[in-house]
Parts: sequence; C-alpha cells; structure tokens
Amino acid sequence: MYEVIQVRMGEAGKIDYLSTSGLKPAVGEYIIVEAERGLNYGQVVSEPEILLDADISGPLRKIVRIATKHDLHQIERSRQKAKDALEVALKKVRSHNLQMKLVDVEYSFDRSKIVFYFTAEGRIDFRDLVKDLARTFKARIELKQIGVRDEAKKLGGFGPCGRSLCCAQFLRDFEPVTIKMAKEQNLPLNPTKISGLCGRLMCCLGYEHQTYKEMKKGLPKEGSKIKIKEGQGKVIGVNALKRSATVELENGKRIEVSFNKDDGKKAKR
Repeated sequence: MYEVIQVRMGEAGKIDYLSTSGLKPAVGEYIIVEAERGLNYGQVVSEPEILLDADISGPLRKIVRIATKHDLHQIERSRQKAKDALEVALKKVRSHNLQMKLVDVEYSFDRSKIVFYFTAEGRIDFRDLVKDLARTFKARIELKQIGVRDEAKKLGGFGPCGRSLCCAQFLRDFEPVTIKMAKEQNLPLNPTKISGLCGRLMCCLGYEHQTYKEMKKGLPKEGSKIKIKEGQGKVIGVNALKRSATVELENGKRIEVSFNKDDGKKAKR
C-alpha cells in the first residue's frame, strides 16, 4: 500500500499521484518533487489517500520537501521569467515564419528546462527554432504541441455556469464527450449552448450521463407508439428527471404520463 496525494504539476499541468514520502502537505501548498532530470514543483490538490499495489501502474515519484519561503520566491521568479521568455519566443516564431500559436511557457523549478506549449493545425518543423531558443536561454528547450482543450486548461477562464473551468480546476484527464450525451439530457443541440471555451463539447456533459441513462430505464423512447388509458399515441417527449413522457394521441391531444421508477409501468397522468 502507498500513501499518496494528487498534485498538479507546474502551473496548470497534469494532475498526478505522488508518494507522500511521510510528509503531510496541506491542500493548496506547493511542494518540490523529483523530475526526470533535476527538480520540479507542484501544488497539492487532494488530501492523502491509500492506494493498493494493484492500483499503481508504475513507479511513484516522491515529494522531496514542502516548499520553503525560498522555494516559493524561486517559483514566483520563474513565473516572471516565463512571461519574458514568451515575448522573446513570439518574436522568434515570427522570424522563423512558423504557423504556430504559442500558448504558454513554463520553467522547471531548477530552471534547467523551459517548456513552450503551442497549438498548430498540423505538424511543425521547429528544429531550427529549438536551437535558436537554446542559444538564447542557455537551457534545455522542449516544444510541446497541445490541443484546444489543453489550451483552455492552461489559460483558464469561466464557463457558462459562472464557475472556473473544470479542466483548469480539478480534471485529471479529458474523458470523451459525445453529442449523444447532450441528446440524452434533452439539451438543445446548439453548439453555442453545449460547447466550452475551447470550442469542444463541455466536459460537464459527461458528469450526469450515467445518471440519465439509469433514470431513463423503463421509459419509452421518443418517437415510439404506446397505448395508454386514453388510447393509442406517439411519444413526443421524455423527461428523465420527472420520469414522464408526453404522448400525443391520434386526435391531437397531448397527455403527460408518469412512470413508476421500479418497473417502468405507467403510474398516472
């Protein structure tokens, strides 16, 4: 068994499980962690929890220490340097005439590596740009192409609900979201209504998908024909939350029919 916490790496990176190494950092605290080469930093986003050996897919990175005042000063200094590095890199991208959009820049904690995140429509040959950046910053350079959902995660913002974007706050990974989920929740299939800032279907459509599937069990499908006390009719609407269906009779009259939760039989109208 391992005692682990969830940590958001860097500024808005992936959330990973890390071994606590016997330390007890609080949620929101910054920590210094082992990296592939040298050290990096992250922010704790969960309380400690226990994972079984079977739940661990690979070796866990360890926490080196809880960030000190000096560490926090260095992290803040790196943020400022990243802003300057972005301005320099933007000019170099233009000088190399590359069709790419720089999104963010991130220094590793020890500043031995700088990661430049960008979006582009296709593959970009940025080898000359990497050499140019390495000469300028005297550090290891990594250019990482990301998608529009990752861009929203890094830049942050507010969704139509008025809350901070889920991807920037707590999502560990992006799960597939389909238009079928919106249909099953009776949402208007208007792209402006069901799309996030990234232009893709909102991640929150997946939160209640399984619940809607369960609540729809036993309900007739829209478009199907059913027989009720008043006669034969066609289902023109289904409300999973109310467990009811709107039925249009052959004479044009519309009736709302409720269904029992347990057996799916008609209960009342």
